[in-house]
Amino acid sequence: MKLGALEAGGTKMVCAVGNENGQIFERVSIPTETPEKTLPAIRDFFLGKGIEALGIGCFGPVDLHKDSPTYGYITTTPKLAWKNCNIVGYLKDALQVPVGFDTDVNGSMLGEATWGCARGLDTAIYITIGTGVGVGVLAGGRLLHGMLHPEAGHLLLTPHPEDHYKGKCPYHGTCLEGMASGPAIEDRWGKKAYELTDHTKVWEFESYYIAQALTAYILTLSPEKIILGGGVMHQEYLMPMIREQVKNLLNGYVDTPQMRDLENYIVLPSLNDNQGIMGALKLALEAIPV
Repeated sequence: MKLGALEAGGTKMVCAVGNENGQIFERVSIPTETPEKTLPAIRDFFLGKGIEALGIGCFGPVDLHKDSPTYGYITTTPKLAWKNCNIVGYLKDALQVPVGFDTDVNGSMLGEATWGCARGLDTAIYITIGTGVGVGVLAGGRLLHGMLHPEAGHLLLTPHPEDHYKGKCPYHGTCLEGMASGPAIEDRWGKKAYELTDHTKVWEFESYYIAQALTAYILTLSPEKIILGGGVMHQEYLMPMIREQVKNLLNGYVDTPQMRDLENYIVLPSLNDNQGIMGALKLALEAIPV
């Protein structure tokens, strides 16, 4: 079976063809410009590939309610060119195949739950920390949508006592995305994250904000595993700092086997950065009528 997968990110659109086992046969990366430029390029990649369905994991916010007149739309995104863009409708009409649709981070969560380190778990979260910050939630063995879908990347935080930065988020200022995303790091420090490897204070602040958010997620969602992805997490010594901060913030209040083994509880993605595309393949498979 040939399936199409689209990981629609704020910086790039990764298009791939694979199968129901999560195998990826072919992929391309297309810059995220305007819908008028980018969507036809996506369409042209998939045309003639013989795919039976397409799965889309998309940056948001998006409308996931199938009975809504704007189902399949990107809605109130800070990427203004994509606001109110009917991404599902365009590609469904262009390719004439069923389309499965969810957020990009829910797609990554689904990939890890189907083939990766969250396989067999009831409740887990996937967090991407990069151009933006998003959180995908698996709860009761299913992706969580609710009223909209989790937007926990915009969890409001208490600023570090030494950090006087006002935050990058145009909506909330000092939310997790506003304080810990890649653009927030660059705006605060004047350099991109990968150029600041040896600057201890950068990562002290970063681990403080990420751990503060993780503590809130642990106390509200009680996940069995936390997966941290995205470009910011490529800093090798950031993960131990986050784990230590989480331990300190919880202060022994949550006593479970997971909390006594943080190295296997708060982890990096396990699918070689393919979790988003593999999750989109699963969304495509689930879109095919039985």
